Amino acid sequence: MMQPHWLTRRETIRLLWIVFAVVLAATVIAELFVAHEAHFEIETILGFNAWFGLLACAGLIAFAKLLGVLLKRHERYYEGGDE
Repeated sequence: MMQPHWLTRRETIRLLWIVFAVVLAATVIAELFVAHEAHFEIETILGFNAWFGLLACAGLIAFAKLLGVLLKRHERYYEGGDE
C-alpha cells in the first residue's frame, strides 16, 4: 500500500498549523522591540500588520470567488454543439 504524501498526513498538517501560529506570534511580539515609524495612526496598533494581511487575503479570496461566479460558463460551453 502506498503511503500518503507527507503534506496530506494529519500529523503534518497539525504541526504546520502550530509552526505557523508560533511564527505569527513571534512576529507580533517582535513588533514590541522594533521601532518603526507609522504613517497613519492605525498603524500604531499592536499586530496591525498581521490583521491587515489577514483581512487583505480574505478580501482577495472573496473577490476571486465573486469573479468566478460572474465569469462562470455553463458545463457544456466548450462542447461544439450543432445547436
